[in-house]
Amino acid sequence: MNEQPDVRQGYLTEERLMIRDLARDFTRNEVLPLANRLDPERGTIPRDLIDKMAAIGLFGITVPEDEGGQGLGAFEYCLVAEELARGWMSVASLIARGNGTFYKEGLRKDHPRRKELLGRSASGEMLVAFALSEPDTGSDLSSISCRAVREGDDWVISGQKYWCTFADGADAILVFARTSPPPAADKRHLGISAFLIEKPRGELPVNCKGAQIPKIGYFGWNTYELSFDNCRVSANALIGDEGKAFYMMAAGLETARAHTAARSIGLAQGALEDAIAYAKERRQFAVPIAEFQAIRFKIATMATKIEAARQLLYHVCTTIDRGQRCDTESSMVKYFASEIAEEVTSEAIQIHGGAGYTKLFAVERHWRDARLTKIFEGTSEIQQRIISDNLLGRSETDRQIARNAFDIQYG
Repeated sequence: MNEQPDVRQGYLTEERLMIRDLARDFTRNEVLPLANRLDPERGTIPRDLIDKMAAIGLFGITVPEDEGGQGLGAFEYCLVAEELARGWMSVASLIARGNGTFYKEGLRKDHPRRKELLGRSASGEMLVAFALSEPDTGSDLSSISCRAVREGDDWVISGQKYWCTFADGADAILVFARTSPPPAADKRHLGISAFLIEKPRGELPVNCKGAQIPKIGYFGWNTYELSFDNCRVSANALIGDEGKAFYMMAAGLETARAHTAARSIGLAQGALEDAIAYAKERRQFAVPIAEFQAIRFKIATMATKIEAARQLLYHVCTTIDRGQRCDTESSMVKYFASEIAEEVTSEAIQIHGGAGYTKLFAVERHWRDARLTKIFEGTSEIQQRIISDNLLGRSETDRQIARNAFDIQYG
């Protein structure tokens, strides 16, 4: 199902256009009305919307067909994410809680639970939150202090986690903890393992307490600081090889950055469309403000930046789906798309004038959420460092930092 398109057709094959239009209609009819109602009151994404997303396969886009999914690639995954973000970025982020995101990379083909876990993930039966960051640990994953100690057939987890979005609503939390000391100073990224802690929806795991983090946006779900205190899990909760969770995360990093770029583009596109609609309706000096050159040039610039980011995203996704490395390009698209998203959404507020600074129009939501895209999945500064290091080379200090770094403020 994941055949590469004929270059003469461009990136958007007939099948991809159908997928895009399905996601676009779903966003217009289901997501946007809820976002406009719930985001201003900081409401929660309703379960029935999640069930509708599951019913049309949005949680199984990248899961192989023989394991319960659609067997599609990063391209289709990001195509859907862009459309969903045009309505509500939180919903576009929700699909990353299915699709076996990150932990799929740790499940070998012969893993006894692979088909079960991926099947449940693809169906939306098991949506996963990620507990990676800690209060004092952001980009430097190797310095995490959360520990997991083996006791007989169980693991016992203790420590703090930060920025865990959907911790309460998820069916499981993927927790990263140190299970052994690093073997050497230059191998601090080793000794970290990942544990899939299953739990009831609406609750936190046993022996885990949580406090909500007061965010300025990204509403629709809660983000937590978690405290694990002798949280006991069975041995089969270990995902991937013990001590090598860093590699599991790194394997999915290019797609994760492309996903953030897609969300950024969706936010920008939504703001552009709102700005165009408002400019056509708002009249000053007896004419629509869309007649003024200043407004027309703003819209032209906004649209150009969005399309440039989108075409770069299509290139990156195509490269990922071909199995080719594109760490530089994935950092470029994440960096560029998130930067233009903030610019475009800000300009959309400007076009709305005073009305844009109210809760009466969705552009303020797009603007608040766009600001976050420059931070999670690797800050803009982290992306600039990756890009420049790959172009200019790295010193030994830089190489050591790169071996141990992974921006884990996961979105």
